[in-house]
Amino acid sequence: MAPQAPTRPAPTPKPLRGQRILSLALNLPGPAALMRLRAMGAACTKVEGPAGDPMALYKPVAYDEMHTGIKQVKADLKTEAGQKKLHGLLATTDVLLTSFRPSALNKLGLGWKALHKAYPQLNLIAIVGAPGARAEEPGHDLTYMADNGLVTGLDLPPSLFADMGGALMAVEATLQAVLLRQAKGKGVQFDVALSEAARWLALPRHWGLTLPSGSVGGAHAGYRVYPCKDGRVAVAALEPHFAAALCDAAGVAVKDMRALFAPVTHAAIAAFLAGQTRKQLDKLAVARDIPLHTLPR
Repeated sequence: MAPQAPTRPAPTPKPLRGQRILSLALNLPGPAALMRLRAMGAACTKVEGPAGDPMALYKPVAYDEMHTGIKQVKADLKTEAGQKKLHGLLATTDVLLTSFRPSALNKLGLGWKALHKAYPQLNLIAIVGAPGARAEEPGHDLTYMADNGLVTGLDLPPSLFADMGGALMAVEATLQAVLLRQAKGKGVQFDVALSEAARWLALPRHWGLTLPSGSVGGAHAGYRVYPCKDGRVAVAALEPHFAAALCDAAGVAVKDMRALFAPVTHAAIAAFLAGQTRKQLDKLAVARDIPLHTLPR
């Protein structure tokens, strides 16, 4: 039998092909959004001032990854030459992405009223810290996370959730703006607040799901991180059939799923997992169809 030719991967949809996006947004949310917009097919250009983007200093590898395939232009927007260069780009831009405070945009002549008058077809996606009157307040990912109950103890969160959530919301706003312009025939503005991104991400905690008394906050014995013999294991056996498989593997008899909230069940499962190696638990996950992931200590 002749060998078959390798299967080609399915082409990735490019819903923003033909859209031209210009970004003035620095640090993380704007560049992260631009990276995703380029992946959707948009032609992306980034304008940076003489000092560049602080992200290039924080973490060059992150900066490089987010700007792969992005056309980069240097322009001092506080000068006449820089303004001329910017407006030359705006004349052929579909979506402008910014991350300045409203007062800074107005000083640069880039407030929505001025932009919309000069470029009626242009969409503006303005990333701000907080909505409305709070848009002028200083803040960062950590402060928005803290304001929404997502910072516990003295440890920093493991990722920049408000920034990355804000980037996704900026992408969503861009898609909405493109659709609305097609429907209305003129550009629209969206403000994307990082504090609102944090608030959205905090909803499961607000609902009580991730509190210690919640099903995915530690109260359910099938949804926890346990120590094992040579590391840790993240167990996510939340649904009844997964929880039943976990209990059966651990030799724990339960009459119904309410037993998964009982201290005795927690103790029994913890004792079982403590005696297993990561390799044994990886094999168990496959053999019993249990959602778990082992981790080093």
